[in-house]
Amino acid sequence: MNERIKNKLKTLTTRPGVYVMRDKNGDIIYIGKAKNLKNRVSQYFHSSPKPSKVQAMVNNIDDFDYFIAMSELDALALESNLIHKHQPFYNILLKDGKMFPYIKIDMKEDFPRLEIVRKVKKDDGAKYFGPYIAGIDPREILKTISFAFKIRTCKSKITEGSTAKRECLNYSLGLCLAPCTGRVTKAEYAEEIKKVIRFLNGNDDEIEQILTEKMQTASNLQNFERAIELRECLKMIAKLKQRVVANLPKDVDKDIFAYHTDGLNGVVTVVVVRAGKILGVANFVQSDAELEEAQTLFNFIAEYYGRTIVPNEIIVNYEIDEKLLREYLGKNVKVISNPHGVNLKLLNMAKENAVEYLSKHLEKEKIAYSTGLGAVKQLQEKLGLRELPTRMECYDISHISGTNKVASMVVFVDGKADKNQYRKFKIKTVEGNNDFESLKEALSRRLQRYIDQNGESFSEKPNLLVIDGGKGQLSSCYEILQSFGLENKIEIISLAKRLEEVYTTKSHDPVILKYGSAELKLLQRIRDEAHRFAITFHRQLRTKSQVTSELENVPGLGKVKINALLSAFGTTENVKKASVEELSLVKGINKSLAVEIKKYFDEQK
Repeated sequence: MNERIKNKLKTLTTRPGVYVMRDKNGDIIYIGKAKNLKNRVSQYFHSSPKPSKVQAMVNNIDDFDYFIAMSELDALALESNLIHKHQPFYNILLKDGKMFPYIKIDMKEDFPRLEIVRKVKKDDGAKYFGPYIAGIDPREILKTISFAFKIRTCKSKITEGSTAKRECLNYSLGLCLAPCTGRVTKAEYAEEIKKVIRFLNGNDDEIEQILTEKMQTASNLQNFERAIELRECLKMIAKLKQRVVANLPKDVDKDIFAYHTDGLNGVVTVVVVRAGKILGVANFVQSDAELEEAQTLFNFIAEYYGRTIVPNEIIVNYEIDEKLLREYLGKNVKVISNPHGVNLKLLNMAKENAVEYLSKHLEKEKIAYSTGLGAVKQLQEKLGLRELPTRMECYDISHISGTNKVASMVVFVDGKADKNQYRKFKIKTVEGNNDFESLKEALSRRLQRYIDQNGESFSEKPNLLVIDGGKGQLSSCYEILQSFGLENKIEIISLAKRLEEVYTTKSHDPVILKYGSAELKLLQRIRDEAHRFAITFHRQLRTKSQVTSELENVPGLGKVKINALLSAFGTTENVKKASVEELSLVKGINKSLAVEIKKYFDEQK
């Protein structure tokens, strides 16, 4: 703790507010709210033991700011706004990918339709059903509804007085009541909507009976394709029935939250129960730097309901500030922290999911680190590199007997391929089969672009250049680095394919990395990726050359007419097979030229 922080702690107010932690660069790394700013902020800098994730954040604090609020509720609202604006590393912030879908029915319309949405608008007069998480696809539910109830699916604005010229195909298929042509009244359509709402509220029996009768009818009429579709819908209904929670009323909506942490990493598991059914289970990895687990869970719940509907009940595995949460959510939701019976079973299920998910997440993180940044660090150590090679570039040449020569440049950042930064070169100045000179040309062009700061990928300085080849390729490319005066700024190595020997500029003898080691696998991955990328580009050029070369040999054909022929027939082979009459139909190809084209290819047979 520096003197600046010590002095600020002495003058802190005891009023509620929001505090902002900054690192040595002035960047915001954490934002929190407090009922008592002085007590709360001081806790971070006490010498008492803290969770690892909190200590990791504290170790990076160089300064802090604070804002006084009128109440703790105002502080909570301000905290949420600031977190969304600055997105600090140590704060909970749900990503858009975690916005789960709902089925929406706009009850303000005369003839409502069903649609899938991810954003819930409060007080818009619509009914929302969901959220639907893993295992239940709302598109399948809509499909099932369309087979059972004749609800419109079109996006047309239809009122009770409007009429279309004719009905769409869905009416003919018995999938729509055709309100667009006035074949159904607003009241009759509303009755059908009520059936849909009953189903979405948990009444499966009515829709199951309708679908079963329709399937039998379709089978009797030997419309087996429709019968199979209806059978699949019944399977979906059965799947929903399997998610019914025993001893739970159908009108019950509740969310269950369980937070589990190992001190450094944490997971919040959410179990969604709607209409007495479990609609899904979702897991959220957290690194929130709160001092208490209960506050982390509170922060998550407040953020979570910023984008989804609040149910009647919330079950949690930590005691949280219920009054503040209800005030913030604007709903008198029941919060249960000491559940019994079926609620306890649901909470235990959520806790088990959180423990298992965190274990799997940490294992994935470990693997990702060992093959990524961990391998990069090992490579630096084994090869004695000056810099950590966080940006590695690898080059390879591809050609056939010196024709269509190309070079590839692939980029790995922190040990992972960054395909947005891949680049390819056509070799322009090298004659014949000369990989050495081709590599030198590609590298010269890349380094010149770095010197000129020309191009998004080229303006970045690589920490390490990897050349596919042996000592000879390394020497020729090192000369290029020297010619640009970059030999002390950018390191370069080569990987010889036969024995996977690594050559450096520090020794005549190669470095032999342990077979199967993470660092050797990293070099092999980037070398193989450069080879793949180069071959792909070479094949593209060769194919293009082969496609156009034959047509270019036909007297009277230029680029415009060749393109017209390829546009009409797709390939050169199709042009060869075309008759004189077919060729004459192409823009720019008269009958005499069509005869010449046909004659030319007939003579080639």
